[in-house]
Amino acid sequence: MSDLPYGPPVRVSPFIRFGRWSLLTVGIAYGAFHQNRLSKKEALFREKEAKEKVIRDEKLKAEKAIAAAAELKALEELSTPKK
Repeated sequence: MSDLPYGPPVRVSPFIRFGRWSLLTVGIAYGAFHQNRLSKKEALFREKEAKEKVIRDEKLKAEKAIAAAAELKALEELSTPKK
């Protein structure tokens, strides 16, 4: 007899083997298609975000300048002696 605990391996039907390989191939093809589609979508999203980032950075820079001016004015008022 065999040394294997469950006996000799069972021969798998060619139909089942073909089905497994077909499903694996279809799954890989679907994954590649889906990845390509999502990559294009993400590239458009990043392009849009890059354009918005320029506007957002300019707005943030202006807000920081206003805040810095207000803080400087407040410090000047605190440092000057009152009469």
